[in-house]
Amino acid sequence: MISLSGFSTLTALHLVDATEETQLSMIRNDARHSRAIDHFRENIDQVETVDDLLEDPELYGFVMRAFDLEDQIFGKAMVKAILKSNVEDSDALINRMTDSRFQDLYDEMGFGTDGEGNINTALTRWQDRMVDRYVERHFLNDTADQNATLGTALEFRRQAAEIESPFDILKDAELTEFFQTAFGLPSAMSGLDIDRQAEIISARIDLTTLKDPDVVEGLIRRYVAISDATSGVASASSGAVQLMAGAVSAASGSGAFVPITIDIEAVSAAGFSGYKLR
Repeated sequence: MISLSGFSTLTALHLVDATEETQLSMIRNDARHSRAIDHFRENIDQVETVDDLLEDPELYGFVMRAFDLEDQIFGKAMVKAILKSNVEDSDALINRMTDSRFQDLYDEMGFGTDGEGNINTALTRWQDRMVDRYVERHFLNDTADQNATLGTALEFRRQAAEIESPFDILKDAELTEFFQTAFGLPSAMSGLDIDRQAEIISARIDLTTLKDPDVVEGLIRRYVAISDATSGVASASSGAVQLMAGAVSAASGSGAFVPITIDIEAVSAAGFSGYKLR
């Protein structure tokens, strides 16, 4: 993994973008990950039920990590109940989960009612998709471990085109933090009724514009600049700091950075035409 230490988040983003394919290849070829991938490919086609999956610790761990659920690996009883849920039953456990990672797991694994009769696991294209998901997830998590702001930005980029409503944002903690920061919304907003939160987001952006990569990249640059500026991470050359250059005390003559409060809604830039700012 390429070190991002000492870089502003914007610089780190450029570095990650330039080296992503190399880093993904390094993960695939790493001895530990290579063994996990080989075990998955050699054994997953024998999994036809939820019980089959849970009986192989290596396969189970691989799948959970692919869906960023490593922190839930020891909750086998809950995972078993989720995967055996009947999605058509409104009271089923899968329909009561607020963590979108479990919905992704349920949908992709494709077990039928009562966790029987999976046909996905024998399909080569499905196996390839799962391996790509596993590798990409390790790449994203490794990046986030070095720079949490960058990790959130990359997660937004990965999911942006699939966002259809404000509730797709609000059910994901990282996406919620991204939008709150990018549009200058207070974190206390999360304490509001969820329908009111959805209204606020809809007033700030036309979500259909997230299909446009230029809008997505503009939002990412905005989020990164604001995050670095407010956390003190931004380098002296970053655009965010230049926006605050007027806050340097002329009387002191020291040139030291003096934190100030800025009106985020007043910040605009060319190319942000997809935003609905008030």
